[in-house]
Amino acid sequence: MTQASDMPQRRTFARIGHLVATRRKLVLDYFSAISGAGGRLVFSLAYFIALANTLSIAEFGMFATASAAGIMLSRILAFGFISALYRTATIRPNLIGTFTAGFLLLGILSLPFLAAASYIVYLIFFAGTVPLSAFAAVVFAEALLWRPVEVALIVNNGLGKFGRAAVLAILATALRAIGAVLFMLGAQHSIGVWSLYYIGANAASLVVAFVFFYPRQRLRLRAELYFRRLADSIYVAGSEVLFYLQMEFDKLLVLSIGGPHLAGIYAIIMRLVDLTAIPIRTFSMMLVQRMMRAPELLSRLAVKSGIEGGVFLVSTLALVSLGIVLHFFPNALGRNVAEAAPLVALAVCVPGLRNLVEYQAELLFARGQTAVRAINLGLLAGLKAVLLIYVLTTIPDTADLVLSLNIVFLLLYVASMLLTYSAMRRPAKAI
Repeated sequence: MTQASDMPQRRTFARIGHLVATRRKLVLDYFSAISGAGGRLVFSLAYFIALANTLSIAEFGMFATASAAGIMLSRILAFGFISALYRTATIRPNLIGTFTAGFLLLGILSLPFLAAASYIVYLIFFAGTVPLSAFAAVVFAEALLWRPVEVALIVNNGLGKFGRAAVLAILATALRAIGAVLFMLGAQHSIGVWSLYYIGANAASLVVAFVFFYPRQRLRLRAELYFRRLADSIYVAGSEVLFYLQMEFDKLLVLSIGGPHLAGIYAIIMRLVDLTAIPIRTFSMMLVQRMMRAPELLSRLAVKSGIEGGVFLVSTLALVSLGIVLHFFPNALGRNVAEAAPLVALAVCVPGLRNLVEYQAELLFARGQTAVRAINLGLLAGLKAVLLIYVLTTIPDTADLVLSLNIVFLLLYVASMLLTYSAMRRPAKAI
């Protein structure tokens, strides 16, 4: 009788124990991942300080804009097949070797398209401002050296090896910071010279990533698997290009309309905004993984609004804290950054709204709605272009221009929210 009465109690304790163990693993995974984000944040800041105060403001603006274009163009590599590799690492890790071979094959096939797109972007936005050799070097570093490093990070995160991914993220960012410091200590400080240091730092990161951190599996080509997923991958590539176009298009417009010096000031402000997104991206990455396995995760309004509120609050507090530091210590990040220091706090809502647009795009990727995601990002890119062209051509004062960005990003967030959550009413795609 006593044994029978103890059974429900034992089951209750067993369920509680299982719940605690599950939550404990989730918390440990998050802290493993966030440690990488924290280390990356420290070295990213060191990299930024060294570079922003070694190049002139105008040349820093040229480099930051070329780098933004390179990040956007790097999404053409392998026609977006990285998405299939990530899903494989998350759901069917035994096929990583097969899908890595597919990534390499499609990467080679995509090179002519990447080169053609890069030259078109150069002619539209950079001709007459940035030397072609420097632009080509930066795109090469971003697309063919740094993007594969991101592949190693993505695969490790997909496998749940957040600690290894964190170590790789820290090491890769540290190598970039070391490259910037060596450049700072060098005799010549032009964008052309820096582009060579940049190639070296990214090449070192690539070697470290694939020698020490990439899973060891035999490479096997299975073309039928790749071409079955190619349409979805191309959707992802297109949406990624559009995503980074709408994220980075402001830098391209500022350079082409406002000139290199304004582009440098703007790039400094937006780089500081970018730094606030590093911890948020870690959270988004883990949420995306959970949604791949459980698409109903965000079915409740309270959960959706709570997450969005948290993302906005953390991002805003990060920029406010930075703005306070720069208000009292304008030279804290160097003499060049000091020129932009009074403007940083004016962009108070930009990090939160920008991070929310990025987060919402990831929700559609997690649900397998890649075509809808591409369409939405195209619409947002067009809206952002219209708003920014209006702001850049009608507001001559730099402080007023930065302040107006809060309205620009608020309108983008509202548009993104309407597009994303209306699309999420449809059933998630089976993965």
